[in-house]
Amino acid sequence: MRLKQRFLTGLLLFALALTGSALAVPKERKVGVNFKETKLKNGLRVITVEDHSAPVIAISITYNVGSRNERQGRTGFAHLFEHMMFKGSQNVGTGEHFYLIFNNGGTMNGTTNEDRTNYFEALPANQLDLALFLEADRMRSLVISKENLDNQRNAVQEERRLGVDNQPYGQSGEVQQALIYDNFAYKHSVIGSMEDLNAASVEDVSEFFKMYYAPNNAVLTLVGDFKTADALKKIKQQFESIPRQSDPPPVDMAEPQQTAERRANVDDALARLPQVDIAFKAVPGNTADFYALQVLSAALQGGQSSRLYQALVKDKQLVTNVFGFMDEKRGPGALYTSATVRQGIKPADVEAAIYQEIERLKKEGIADWELQKAKNSTRRAFINNLQSSLSRAISIGQYTVYYNEPGLINTRLDKVSAVTKADVERVANKYLAPTNRTVVVTMPKAKGPAAAAAK
Repeated sequence: MRLKQRFLTGLLLFALALTGSALAVPKERKVGVNFKETKLKNGLRVITVEDHSAPVIAISITYNVGSRNERQGRTGFAHLFEHMMFKGSQNVGTGEHFYLIFNNGGTMNGTTNEDRTNYFEALPANQLDLALFLEADRMRSLVISKENLDNQRNAVQEERRLGVDNQPYGQSGEVQQALIYDNFAYKHSVIGSMEDLNAASVEDVSEFFKMYYAPNNAVLTLVGDFKTADALKKIKQQFESIPRQSDPPPVDMAEPQQTAERRANVDDALARLPQVDIAFKAVPGNTADFYALQVLSAALQGGQSSRLYQALVKDKQLVTNVFGFMDEKRGPGALYTSATVRQGIKPADVEAAIYQEIERLKKEGIADWELQKAKNSTRRAFINNLQSSLSRAISIGQYTVYYNEPGLINTRLDKVSAVTKADVERVANKYLAPTNRTVVVTMPKAKGPAAAAAK
């Protein structure tokens, strides 16, 4: 997944309201989601949240598979399979999943990242049977044929051309990811390489489906206007007869400690301005240091009131934009910073200015208002997210697959609130070290002899 895509995910908790009020909330009201967890005989974990505030239901099925489960020579499988899951099953024709959902007033999609794959629908409450039937049918009987594989292989390759190969700075994210990580699990991109996608066979895909798209490797989350007992009865009718499979092999996420700066330069014919991308290798999500790094990132680079924006965009006018986030992964994540360099400014000067602000934060810590701003914006963004049945379903499913902790939806804000200024200063000094960073500098590339002569 490219840097800006991960940025959008990382911003969920911190960037929706960073320019809003930083006044402390006198007394925080406890926010909670009442859920029930049930495990079917075949191992499928079911989490239900009964909510009659609106006549809608949302279902999310999160499979415990992402690009981290892939092997060398077969990258891009998890993402390719996300596409394959819409190509029809025993009782649903090619593309009919879309039509059935849309024609009944619903929305749907699927997404893949390094750590999981999820599929989701939101529909009027009277269409619960339809949603359950569609998801169960493709979990039980996906049609895996050479025709479907070739069709979706071409679709994914075109997606790669549009989103990576022919996108300004598109290659830079892959270069940086390969440099940050030593372990293959995170070293390669989610979308995979053209060569590996071409090498995929029907046998490969069938084996992948049997291993990872099994009920014992999935979490079904249902949120909305239903009666729990009735919904569980329907879920069991649709899903419990799907055979359990052998558990997939565990993924080794061990990452050796980085001992020296890693650096690369990228010449990009599509780029119009230089770009500096910096990443500091850090920790897995849902850890004390992770939440402290999120607060640090908010103070350093979250919105127009942040230190880097004020220093580099407004005061020194070195860049046109600067942003960043703390990436959340099941294994070691990283704190990312990206700056687009102004015309005529040297990337080295931008780097130096970024490191100067980091060192100032490490020595001085953050102010009370910066800490409170991060916590207030976190709370606002998180509560806004909880208002959507679909967002609740997706979040609970992901927390369950990532951390085996569906109740994190009720405790996450407490973990952010517990972060202190001392915590922020500590993680800044621990992780934002020169020996722990990976830097990619992208430079516009002259296009042919005419462009070179014009110089």
